[in-house]
Amino acid sequence: MPQKPRLSVAVIALHTSPYATPGSGDVGGMNVLVRATVEQMVAAGHRVQVVTRRSSRDEPALRTLSDRLSLRVVAAGPPEPRPKAEHEAFVDEFRAGLDEVDEVDVIHSHHWLSGMAALPFARERGIPHVQSYHSIAANAATPLAEGERPESPGRMAGEAWLAKSSDAIVAVSHAEERTILDRLGADPARVGVVLPGVDTQLFRPGRRSSLSRPYVVAAARIEPLKGLDLAVRTIAEIDEADRPDLIIAGGPTVGAEPCLDELRALADELHVADRVRFVGPLGRQALARLLGDASAALIPSHSETYGLIALEAAASGTPVLATAAGGLCEAVTEQTGYLLTSRRPREWAARLRALLADPARAQRLARSAREYALTRSWSRAAHETVEIYRSVLQEPCCAAVHRASA
Repeated sequence: MPQKPRLSVAVIALHTSPYATPGSGDVGGMNVLVRATVEQMVAAGHRVQVVTRRSSRDEPALRTLSDRLSLRVVAAGPPEPRPKAEHEAFVDEFRAGLDEVDEVDVIHSHHWLSGMAALPFARERGIPHVQSYHSIAANAATPLAEGERPESPGRMAGEAWLAKSSDAIVAVSHAEERTILDRLGADPARVGVVLPGVDTQLFRPGRRSSLSRPYVVAAARIEPLKGLDLAVRTIAEIDEADRPDLIIAGGPTVGAEPCLDELRALADELHVADRVRFVGPLGRQALARLLGDASAALIPSHSETYGLIALEAAASGTPVLATAAGGLCEAVTEQTGYLLTSRRPREWAARLRALLADPARAQRLARSAREYALTRSWSRAAHETVEIYRSVLQEPCCAAVHRASA
């Protein structure tokens, strides 16, 4: 069988760099996914340019990361971190900066802001445009009361336009796929699901049995959507003699800085401040060590498009307690942990207490979680993503399609 041609791809991430530290600012699962997928594409022989907005004066305009991988930063808006909601004002300037991008076969935008800049650019060049959302704005009339609201005036209309105009859409879960179809009106034939992978060499079981006192982890950006107050309230519901420490790994999202002080105040109010530790954003190796030694991972988010931390916990052999919301219903299985439909701290505490009190059950869950994670690789995710690129490249000339729809 002849070898398929290698591709040249531009990956656009306007509001946050895939090479920033996860858990800081607006850096989260999307950044991890983009970076891991890109690096596996490069390992498979493809050429990738990652393009993001300059958020520091010290960043060079172009960095060569390997023979087939480069990182380009575009001057758009102030060279400093800004709240995601402000980035709509930078779209046009960012679009102009895309003119410096080399010739590529396909453009893949991550998050709606990237698509708003890159889709017109792709049309001008006659290149297929692939869109990933990672989060989708909820209309104020939807029942997702604690979910992500439209962050800037053009978001909801922009997301719908991208859904109807892009050559393909890559969703990270079947839950996100349903939202794209139902809320944005996308053509089902143009939507594909590529579930995230996990680095099972980096994330692996640690030495939790040797710790003098168990701890549980909540790793997330600190913002209301992540529901970290429920994690604090959960351990407060457990008797002091049985109470694990809670380690919160992550920093405040840009614009949500008061949330950190609010969580500290809540821990004080509930008399568990001595058992709650805030360790800030962690690099990948530090996070892997933290998860590998943890007795459980708590994911109390109000909503998640997928919830990559659940898969990283599974690879670490760490049972998960998560909200039964959105993509978490796919990220957490019977093999990896428990989904809770209630947000009552007492019910979370009862489930956590039972897990901590039954080492045999915890060990069985740890083994099955690890086995499940071993079936999920980033190389598979990258291959499936590239196959979507190939599918749009095989369609009739994109330039003609774009001229007809402009």
